[in-house]
Amino acid sequence: MKNWFKSGAPWIWLSGATVSISLIMVIGLVMLIAARGLGVYWPGDVFQFELNDKANAPNFPIVGEIYEEEKVSIEKIKSLGINIDLQNSNKNETLITRLLIKTGNRDIYGGDFKWIIGNNVKSKELPKDIVVFERHEWGNLYAHITEIKENNNNISSNADIWNEFQRRLSRTSTIHHDIKKIEKHDIGKINYQLETLRLDEKRLKLNNKYTTATAAEIESDKALLQRQYEGLQKTLQDLYQQIRRDSVIVSIAGGQKVEVPLSKIVRAYKPNAMGTFEKVVFYFESLWLFVSEDPREANTEGGIFPAIFGTVMMVIIMSIIVTPFGIVAAIYLREYAKQGALTRTIRIAVNNLAGVPSIVYGVFGLGFFVYFLGGNIDQLFFPEALPAPTFGTSGILWASLTLAILTVPVVIVATEEGLSRIPKTIREGSLALGATKWETLWKTVLPMASPAMMTGLILAVARAAGEVAPLMLVGVVKLAPSLPLDENFPFLHLDRKFMHLGFHIYDVGFQSPNVEAARPLVYATALLLIVIIIALNITAITLRNRLREKYKSLDH
Repeated sequence: MKNWFKSGAPWIWLSGATVSISLIMVIGLVMLIAARGLGVYWPGDVFQFELNDKANAPNFPIVGEIYEEEKVSIEKIKSLGINIDLQNSNKNETLITRLLIKTGNRDIYGGDFKWIIGNNVKSKELPKDIVVFERHEWGNLYAHITEIKENNNNISSNADIWNEFQRRLSRTSTIHHDIKKIEKHDIGKINYQLETLRLDEKRLKLNNKYTTATAAEIESDKALLQRQYEGLQKTLQDLYQQIRRDSVIVSIAGGQKVEVPLSKIVRAYKPNAMGTFEKVVFYFESLWLFVSEDPREANTEGGIFPAIFGTVMMVIIMSIIVTPFGIVAAIYLREYAKQGALTRTIRIAVNNLAGVPSIVYGVFGLGFFVYFLGGNIDQLFFPEALPAPTFGTSGILWASLTLAILTVPVVIVATEEGLSRIPKTIREGSLALGATKWETLWKTVLPMASPAMMTGLILAVARAAGEVAPLMLVGVVKLAPSLPLDENFPFLHLDRKFMHLGFHIYDVGFQSPNVEAARPLVYATALLLIVIIIALNITAITLRNRLREKYKSLDH
């Protein structure tokens, strides 16, 4: 046994077991997040519950989806003042089932969820004609369609009312898309051009170059844009009039009739009447909407495309900034700096920077980049926009620079390690053949060290993509009105604020007014962030492996 321990075999097995347990835990965590996040987009059955009189039940059925199920002690339920029907229960039973029902209809009931006790359920049915309405506001509505109205005129209900409703909803959705396009893109573009003209006019006045000719030219451009704006406004008025045409009369639980304008409905479906194939198609459509649409309802519903776009763009800009700076610093420290006490001190400082809390970098970025650097840029290059800041406020550029400083120690250390592993004989052989030190470095050393550089970049991307604390100070917002990249010159707007998946998770999970409804979105967004980080890392790892294979023969 003593010899066995001396051989080191137990420690090898211990290391292997530890790595295996870690992998199992990571895979299990990802699977849990995936199950909690992706399961919500499956069209679940909608039940109608009849409760016993002893439950102090309302005088109408409860309609909704079973959102959560748990076992609770009878004593706890009784302490809440809830009556329990124990006639059909085992006398020795101490736990009973409690169901969290997503009832929707928040504008009518005042809440999305209701707890009911399993013992108090008298009957449970699956009505085939129940419809789930996803709305732009107030969340889901669970009801039966009774009538369709056009310009306040009732259309007689018939057996084909569902198809008629879907046809009119499709028309309304098309009009809604046209309205959104005009408001967000066409009118947004005109407003951007008008603001540019205003700033140009102010700039000319500040530089004493505002002449009669330039004034006439600017006024002519303004008049043209104003005519375009008025034309779009007229088109919008017509579209709004068309979109208000149709509405639907629905009957909610208890028989109450409610009129819902079709312009308020995103889509509608009958989950209890859907087959397996229809549910699969609906599921993937829901996933596509999740990654391609804008958020709504205080970020608790809809999609998260702006957050995906902002996260990827910030990581790309950060990578473009951090890579050359980190590599140049590592090259200087390893190849040019005199190896002494000062260089060792610098290395220690670089290593220590990697352990500084990220919020400290955020405070530094806010003070130096935003207030000092951005404020001076505004004074020098954008005086016409003052006192409104251009770069003197949080934006995607300053967020990327802040994360570049946060991750540059990782790139420096990884690159230095790669440079140190290159044999000295390779450098000496290159110099002996007549190459200069720079040629040796550029054509021989750096290509061989490129896998290590990619390793540093991979680690930098993995850390930067998940950071939230510094971004809250230097650019990320709850909801960005426009993307940093659009069709307006100069197309890439580095001064704009942006959305980020990490902050979106924090905001929805901890700042949402409707925590229960937002919880699945937190899991889904977290899973998507993991997928994006993995995708970025796989891309970098693939490139690194190719470089490693290319220069593998030079290592021997």
